[in-house]
Amino acid sequence: MGKMEAAGGLAVTTGVDVNAAVERLRAEGIPAKVAAKDATLWGPDAEAEAAIRLGWVDTFVKSKELLAPLAKLRAELGEQGVDHIALAGMGGSSLAPEVISRTLDLGISILDTTDPGQILAELGEAKLRRTAVVVSSKSGSTVETDSQRRAFEKAFEAIGVTEHAGRFVFVTDPGSALESLANEQGSHLFLADATVGGRYSALTAFGLVPTALAGADVSELIDQAEAFAATIGSEDDDPAVVLGAVIAAKPTITIADDGTGVVGLGDWAEQLIAESLGKDGKGTLPVVLEGPAAAGARGSDRVYATVGGSSTGLPTSGSALAMPDVVVNGPLGAQFLAWELATAYAGYLIGIDPFNQPNVTESKNNTNRILADGLPEERPHAVDGAVEIYGSHAGTVAGALGELITDADTADAYIAVMAYLDRIDDAEVAKLRAELAERTGAPVTWGWGPRFLHSTGQFHKGGRQTGVFLQITGAAAEDLDIPGRDYTFAGLQAAQAAGDRQALESRERPLVRLHLTDRKRGVNQLLHAVRELS
Repeated sequence: MGKMEAAGGLAVTTGVDVNAAVERLRAEGIPAKVAAKDATLWGPDAEAEAAIRLGWVDTFVKSKELLAPLAKLRAELGEQGVDHIALAGMGGSSLAPEVISRTLDLGISILDTTDPGQILAELGEAKLRRTAVVVSSKSGSTVETDSQRRAFEKAFEAIGVTEHAGRFVFVTDPGSALESLANEQGSHLFLADATVGGRYSALTAFGLVPTALAGADVSELIDQAEAFAATIGSEDDDPAVVLGAVIAAKPTITIADDGTGVVGLGDWAEQLIAESLGKDGKGTLPVVLEGPAAAGARGSDRVYATVGGSSTGLPTSGSALAMPDVVVNGPLGAQFLAWELATAYAGYLIGIDPFNQPNVTESKNNTNRILADGLPEERPHAVDGAVEIYGSHAGTVAGALGELITDADTADAYIAVMAYLDRIDDAEVAKLRAELAERTGAPVTWGWGPRFLHSTGQFHKGGRQTGVFLQITGAAAEDLDIPGRDYTFAGLQAAQAAGDRQALESRERPLVRLHLTDRKRGVNQLLHAVRELS
């Protein structure tokens, strides 16, 4: 297949010509400088941020201190009849735990949503009586996480669990409001490494606390990362250097599981790459695929990557034409560190600060203003069955989707589908990504709102300004109050969607909104309409 480098249990094999970039990284000593936490590598404007954000390089050493208290707490919770973990967290606080949970089949409920239906599903009495809630927020003030915490508190009280403080486990940075709350009410508290940014925090308390409490042997993840860390800057094989050069090689990287043991890593890598590299009008766009060779995997503007846990480094079957452009195989702990290193190297090659996120707060600020002032008044251009159409001249759903595809028929364009729905009950709608990808040469991404705001949302505003956006919203069959707030979960979800629309519309990019007045009927309509398109 071309170039292959393997070390520390992980192999990267690629047919992409990255020799010049690899040699540049090595000649300039970049791996060794990253290992030494040299904050000057990404330029003077990035130095101050990098100086306090390089702890991830060896954070797994500090994370060993978590092992004994986590084992003790898991045993205590088990004695109380707790055998289920719900995680309230967003972005870097939820994505790594989700990969670990899916890979190890831990069954953690990941609540990175404001959809009332998805939250209500976790609040039934039978499930709640056996649940402990991990509340994870680096800042301690994340609105989604705070709202979920309040809902769980009220639900525990409603079923008579009045001493519910012991059912909460808080993970946060030192000095946050969440630390103060934990100490005030007597909840369990784990402080994370403050020198690690959220999207690089897989091997900190954010990634390890919920998964250890759910039964993962997180010491194995730490050992895998430590073994891989010993290879950084190797004069022989250094897989992360090759991976970093591959990420920087093309405008887009498509990522799929290869079916050999690591599940869902693309969702975590999506945030890492998009939020780290999507700024200054440039960067690499990550596209998460449903599976190997899914629609839109290949193209002259993209690198197609597969990820797995196999130690062989290459698929065992398939023709050369079906081979991905890069194969990344190895244990999950090594995968986390390798992709983090590779993203930092790619930032150096592209000329981007991989540690800031200058556009992330824009939609959040819009949301806060809307919550204070009320939703803007909007009227649909047309109504087609169970779907209201906004931002399009078309009178039908098929026509609106056709306009979207036409808008994306330009050089460097990509389509971003953003669904503010229940990603469990409304999961069928995600088939729309592949359907759109089959009908256009553009890369097509999928994001569940507001989850993607903590991920590709940075790229949408700060990356290359060639996005074409489809926002899908839906009427909630049942709403849920947020205790102590004058808005509900459905109201918060609607405000987040509107706030993000305002941020995107200010950039004068094409944006169509399809609102489902009946979610089940509306989803069926969308899929039927896109399949009608040639």
